[in-house]
Amino acid sequence: MLSLEHIEVSIGGSQILRGVSFHVPPGSVTCLMGRNGVGKTTTLRTITGLLKHSRGNVLLDGVNISKLPPEERARAGIGYVPQGREIFPHLSVEENLHIGCVARGKSAATGLERVFALFPILKEFLPRKGGMLSGGQQQQLAIGRALLTNPKLLILDEPTEGIQPNVIDQIGDTIRLLRKEGAMSILLVEQYLDFAKELADRFCIMDRGTIVSSGTIEELSESIIQRHLVM
Repeated sequence: MLSLEHIEVSIGGSQILRGVSFHVPPGSVTCLMGRNGVGKTTTLRTITGLLKHSRGNVLLDGVNISKLPPEERARAGIGYVPQGREIFPHLSVEENLHIGCVARGKSAATGLERVFALFPILKEFLPRKGGMLSGGQQQQLAIGRALLTNPKLLILDEPTEGIQPNVIDQIGDTIRLLRKEGAMSILLVEQYLDFAKELADRFCIMDRGTIVSSGTIEELSESIIQRHLVM
């Protein structure tokens, strides 16, 4: 579903990504892992078009989208939940969700019931300003908004960061359900190792702006964890 081919990115004269290549198979969950500062979020922002790359290709479902702006990549089927969630704090929950529909030119009613089934609290809080929600509720709102774009690829950047355990469980259940349905691929950046190992089919580990290890989640051995993930 997603292929990155030899991606290179420089920011402010410093090279951040150095020939990043990996694949996310259709209907799977792939976890992008690594210590802080190795280029994971830069990789996600490059996939979504928020950062430009100087070399390489980004392919979505076999189509090269490297030259498309972010809004066209969203319409092509990329849903993105960034680190920090980035909901609109002064808009209501309902208005935040409506923005997800607008990204694909759909009616605001389309898909809402499914989002409410996954995250019932959102239906209860429709009139409430996004900034008044707890961190966990904001994360549910951000994921619901992304799902309303009906993505082929859902990108989640640190979805459990700063979230209370019961909401982490709910987010995990949602990812598990989406994986079972097989209608979309998920690219997950996650530091919580147990969460990643429970949900992912495959892993890719980054270090110093490149991929240093990858494979099925069963191949994520203790020696790989100690070498590349332990601080």
